Amino acid sequence: MITWMQRHKKWLVITIWISTIAFVGAGFVGWGSYDYGSKGGVVAVVGDKEVTIDEYNQEYSKLYSQYAQLFGNSFNKELAEQLRLSDVAFSQLLQKNLIIAYGSDLGLIVTQEEIARELINYEEFKTDGRFDKDKYIKLLNQNRMNPKDFEESLKSSILFQKIQALFNIEPTANEVENISKLLFIEDDITYKILNLDDMQVIANEDDTKKFYEENKNFYKSEISYDLEIKELALKSANSTEEEIQTHYEKFKSDYKFEDGKLKSFEEAKAQVIKDLDENFTKREALTLYLNLKKGEDNFDKKITVEDSKLPFIAENIERIKEAKNTEIIKPFFENDKFYIVKLAKINPSSVLSYEDAKDKLLIDLTKDLKSKKLDETAQNQLKDFKGTDVSGINRSSASKIQGLNEKESIEFLNQLFASAQKESVIRVGSKAILYRVNSSKMVDYDKSKDNFIKDEIRQIQEGDLMSNLLKKLENSFKIKTSIETTKE
Repeated sequence: MITWMQRHKKWLVITIWISTIAFVGAGFVGWGSYDYGSKGGVVAVVGDKEVTIDEYNQEYSKLYSQYAQLFGNSFNKELAEQLRLSDVAFSQLLQKNLIIAYGSDLGLIVTQEEIARELINYEEFKTDGRFDKDKYIKLLNQNRMNPKDFEESLKSSILFQKIQALFNIEPTANEVENISKLLFIEDDITYKILNLDDMQVIANEDDTKKFYEENKNFYKSEISYDLEIKELALKSANSTEEEIQTHYEKFKSDYKFEDGKLKSFEEAKAQVIKDLDENFTKREALTLYLNLKKGEDNFDKKITVEDSKLPFIAENIERIKEAKNTEIIKPFFENDKFYIVKLAKINPSSVLSYEDAKDKLLIDLTKDLKSKKLDETAQNQLKDFKGTDVSGINRSSASKIQGLNEKESIEFLNQLFASAQKESVIRVGSKAILYRVNSSKMVDYDKSKDNFIKDEIRQIQEGDLMSNLLKKLENSFKIKTSIETTKE
């Protein structure tokens, strides 16, 4: 797989570059960030813009996560190092900033309205078909991002798409026909599938300790927070019927059914009373808040809680994370209580001890050993393997490959037809597929595939144009870096 990935690295980077949302909901996998120094340092300057270590670490984490999603269990730290993923992330970060600088020079802008329109289109952030701000913030928190950084990334993506649109080229009829014949060559092959789960390995104590020493910087504790908390339960305002009626008349547009229909006074009354109680209790909560700030009152309890276990809704978690050490946060309401929270201290992530990391170490080491054994087994069986014969397959023959799901079949066929080897092994996720090409033949031109072929040609042409543009921009904008990357 590493050879194929290196051969297609430029395509992979462009594909991942365009997508800013692919990581959301999937979580950060495997190895986290690539640590080049302390938080807030500068790793490069592109034109007038400083590029920080935080931006670089975030770029590496997203890139690692996206490669892992593309290639499944077969992608690991070793492959990331062989691909020099840290260099790719750094180069990609510089390219993004070059494109942004170029877009600014052209006078292209991205408005807040454009960002909002793009944001509400993502299904990942919707509940019952509508954009859900709480879900949005929660998903970003799970991926160690905040709305400001994500929306800035989205802004860059929209700007990139605007620049990319300047380079749209329509392929000619001859190009489409000739490329179609090449892409849809048909092969008769024999293949055999080996599975990672079928590999038997033993991870002993010495191997595990060695693995820990080599990789311990990737096994870190979560950031945690020392909090002091004051709670104030919802109190009754003992509102009169007139006060309830007045509040309803003033804010009746706030009281609706899910379909948007307004509630009558009687239908909304219970909620109106609760809202009046909340307003009443809030005044007392604000008084408590001021007393706590002056040191005239005490918090009810102290807790230390990990980032993923903060016991509040996403919007309030975000407020805690944005607070400074020793800051007391204004009262917020949830679960029929007002909470006043003091961020006493942020406890940074630290390397776990061997014993604390051991369970995760065993999982990762076992996966690593199985992956190596899968590769060895596949190579040992390749010469004389007996497998399943299938005739007349091309890039669109995913349904003919038994033992793989549709996504795996597509990936196998793409790699197969990109390879010049008659007999080899292709890694797809947790599987190794041995194959032997028995014969190949050209097929007649099929006009029904024109749209697919045009998309392929456009992608290649636009990729080449973008590559040439970046080379020009590298000479147009001054770039200073503090990271040395490996030359190809």
